[in-house]
Amino acid sequence: MIAAVASCRVDVPAPVAGVAFTEFNASGNAEAIATVSVTCDECAWEKTGTAAAVLKLAVDGRAPISLPIVRGGESEYRVMLGAVSSGKHTLAIVQDPDLSARAFTSSTPALWRAGVDLVEASSEHYEALSRAPFVYARPDTVGKFTDVPILMWYEVEPAENGKRYRYTVIFSNEDGGTPADRLMATWGRTTDIEHIYSVEIADDGSIRREDMQGPEHKILPFTGTREGRHPLLWVSTSNNMVLDHGTTTVRYAPAPILANLTDVSREMVMDTNAWTYEVAAKELAREGKIGDDPPPGKGAIPDPRRYAYLEGCGTLGNRALTFAIEVNEKWIAADRGAGYRIARDGCFRGAAPLPANTTVDNVSAVRVLAFARQDKPSTTPVIFTRLNTLFGLDENYKPTASRLHWTGAARINAGGAPLEIPVP
Repeated sequence: MIAAVASCRVDVPAPVAGVAFTEFNASGNAEAIATVSVTCDECAWEKTGTAAAVLKLAVDGRAPISLPIVRGGESEYRVMLGAVSSGKHTLAIVQDPDLSARAFTSSTPALWRAGVDLVEASSEHYEALSRAPFVYARPDTVGKFTDVPILMWYEVEPAENGKRYRYTVIFSNEDGGTPADRLMATWGRTTDIEHIYSVEIADDGSIRREDMQGPEHKILPFTGTREGRHPLLWVSTSNNMVLDHGTTTVRYAPAPILANLTDVSREMVMDTNAWTYEVAAKELAREGKIGDDPPPGKGAIPDPRRYAYLEGCGTLGNRALTFAIEVNEKWIAADRGAGYRIARDGCFRGAAPLPANTTVDNVSAVRVLAFARQDKPSTTPVIFTRLNTLFGLDENYKPTASRLHWTGAARINAGGAPLEIPVP
């Protein structure tokens, strides 16, 4: 479940090209969020020279927030501006010629309108919003339109005498780490989804502990600086791990949304923000990672609209798992015969490429197969409990309606008979 945040709104006047200033008043301490509606018909995320115009947003002359316009045409973005106190404030928005694509360095192709939401300290969402991190760009991504933080969400967990807030970012891509073909087989997407920060707040409002996901996926204590109550984090590796120090000044702040991921995978947040699939696919195209049936092991994939996406839940323990789909009486495994297998408990995604000239509507059955792992010998079977969804992407990269849902408690032995589920 994704929750919206209720707030009061102050609208900026009609769309303009160039710079826009607006004043707004806060009646007390609040977190300010800008909702920016943008029209940029010339922006094309899949093309190098016109990938994006980049806007720069700043309140009261503070360090600006960068907003890459990753979607062409008309689109809307919610940007966290930070804390404001009682009184009058000024929001300035201008296109940044230094960060915009080269075709836009001397032109302003974007028109925009902005509104400011004020989430007051009395709001149930204020604590989570006020603790959300500002994310600074990795040095080798500045001006290169890759690995951009495009969406942030948070989860709330109970803690002893308090609550724990966990913040996760969807990056548009992953330049390092897992290649695109393996990502599709084992994660069902080519965005990079990373938990970056968590903080435990006691009932009295004090911080009991806080941490971040650092290089090599190590959970490290956060000891860095803040802007207001917002921690400052720097993306520090090619697979988008963070540290609490860095050198870049370009920073992003997608306004976090609340998510409940009970019995679903993290990728569900992409489903409810379907534009993320389009951004990811167009970045792949720009980077030359989409081809006509490329073989596994080359880091390239077919068009993401030629995949069947599946989500399951279960306990794998020391086993691995892959999905397979039946199309026209032929079985196609998501691991593509290359050993690209899922190896984690909980709810997980995978995706299998469809034959040319077919869609997910041609899938007649699904199999769930278990495999031994050389690094972790075990005789325990996989316990598979849910198949949450089977869907494709339409021509606009939006997830289609799910064709399948299954619940049970199947025991699947490594190398044994798979669980087979017919598609109605």
